[in-house]
Amino acid sequence: MTHTTKQVAHIYQGAQAHMVGDGFKVQNLFPGGNKMIGKQLSPFFLLDYAAPHYFAPSETPRGVEEHPHRGFETVTIAYQGALEHRDSGGNSGKIGPGDVQWMTAASGVVHEEKHEREFTRNGGVLEMAQLWVNLPKAHKMDPPRYQSILDTDIPVKDLGNGSFARVIAGNFEEVNGPAKTFTPVNLFDIRLTAGTETTLTLPDWYNTGIVVLKGAVSINGTHAAKAVEIAVFEQKGASITVKAEEDSTLLVLNGEPIRESIFAYGPFVMNTKEEIIQAIDDFNDGKMGRLN
Repeated sequence: MTHTTKQVAHIYQGAQAHMVGDGFKVQNLFPGGNKMIGKQLSPFFLLDYAAPHYFAPSETPRGVEEHPHRGFETVTIAYQGALEHRDSGGNSGKIGPGDVQWMTAASGVVHEEKHEREFTRNGGVLEMAQLWVNLPKAHKMDPPRYQSILDTDIPVKDLGNGSFARVIAGNFEEVNGPAKTFTPVNLFDIRLTAGTETTLTLPDWYNTGIVVLKGAVSINGTHAAKAVEIAVFEQKGASITVKAEEDSTLLVLNGEPIRESIFAYGPFVMNTKEEIIQAIDDFNDGKMGRLN
């Protein structure tokens, strides 16, 4: 079956690196300075990439102290280093290289994200990506939930020549990812060795972005993208051809758009200003819980 090509709409560069808390040196790919991407990538709302950064040994774990979220999900993908998480729902856990933490804040949760204690004591290189996935209005006030997805839980599709795709969510060539999602989402962690070409077949009329975290690729033979850049595509079409000009790490985002209004403020992503005010009040009143 022949698929029409999903054309590149634009390629955006990530913002300058900045510190989040004292433990994450990140570059924002969207929205940041690229807020126009928002509607082009729904249901995906934000993406921060913490490129490889060395942290010296310490007795005190670095990271982000407790803070609230409501109305969306955070998806943290670990490439190097290790993190510890705990939240007001009583969930806690560690993620290391290859692991994914999929936290559904929904009606509200308070959590903290810090370097794992052994990693803190020994020091080392940290590399992570965090994606925010919007929730539809019907599920924004659902109970929070937490999915700890280990590297061994994530199926791998061999692309030949030492290249592969890890299927975190959705479906890649009949391989299904383990993450449970509220709307149809495909999320793939792809590694391509230099010279490898692969063709992705993705749903027509879904929003799509290909993030180049490392390396450099050509896309559809018409565009080039390098680290740290994101290629955003037209909705129409189903086929994207990617060729690695260097060894490359890619994150493929593809999902059915949520066609609802968005009103966001800080750690809250809702539909109206009134809902944001309510979220702030609920947090201040302790209704999202607290960490002990």
